Amino acid sequence: MIDDLGMDLAPVIDEQPHPVLFATVSGAHLYGFPSQDSDLDLRGVHLLPAADLVGLHEPEETRSRAWVRYDVEMDLVTHDLRKFVRLMLRRNGYVLEQLLSPLVVHTGDVHRELTGLAPGVLTSHHAHHYRGFAVTQWRLFEKTGELKPLLYTFRVLLTGVHLMRGGEVQAHLPTLLEQVDAPGYLPELIAAKSAREHGGADVDHARVEADVERLHAVLDKAQAASALPDTPSAYDALHDLVVRVRLAGPQG
Repeated sequence: MIDDLGMDLAPVIDEQPHPVLFATVSGAHLYGFPSQDSDLDLRGVHLLPAADLVGLHEPEETRSRAWVRYDVEMDLVTHDLRKFVRLMLRRNGYVLEQLLSPLVVHTGDVHRELTGLAPGVLTSHHAHHYRGFAVTQWRLFEKTGELKPLLYTFRVLLTGVHLMRGGEVQAHLPTLLEQVDAPGYLPELIAAKSAREHGGADVDHARVEADVERLHAVLDKAQAASALPDTPSAYDALHDLVVRVRLAGPQG
C-alpha cells in the first residue's frame, strides 16, 4: 500500500457511494516526474449493484470527482468493473497502467485477479495506443512549448517500445531510461519538470523533433518484431470474473 505521499487516502475510498475494488495513483507520480504542486490522480474500479445494470436507468459506469485535501488537488476517476474490463480488452494501455501501478491506495482479491489476467490482454496492437498518445502530446507541445507534454511524448513512446519488446507495461520514465535507448538529455528535463509543474521547455526544438521521429520508427520496428499476439487470450476468464463478482454483490 502506498505510504510515501505523506497522507492518509483511506477516507477517500470509504467516502465513495459504491464499493471500490481497487484504487491506484496515476499521472505524474506514476510516470516519475511529479512536481511539488502536481495534482494527485487517483484511478480505480467501483462495483455497481446488479439492479443498476438491468433496470431502465442509465448506470453510472464512470464516476469522476475533483477536490482539495491536505492542501493537494486530487481527482478520482473510477469505472464500474464491467466497463473497466471492456477497456482492458480494447487495447487501452492507459487503464493497464492504472491497474498495474505500483502506487496502490486500495486493493483486494479482485484487483489481484485482474492483475493476474492483465498479460492475457496484451497485444502487439497496443503500439497504436502509445503511438496515438505520443502524436497528441507532441502537437500539444508544439502549440504550447511547455515541458509537460514533451515529457509525456517521450514517456509514452518509450513505454510502447518497452512493451513491444518485453511484454511488460512500464510507465515510470526514469526506469525506462535504463531499459530503452533514450535521449541523454531526458534526466535534465525530468529534473526541470520536478522543480515546477508548468513552464516552457528549454530545448533545441529540431533536436527533440528528430529524437521523437526516431522513437516513432523504433516503436514501429518493435511492433513488427513483437512476440505479443494479435488478439487477447483472457476474454473468457475476464467475463467469468465480472459475472462472478457481480453475482457476489457489493464488496470492498
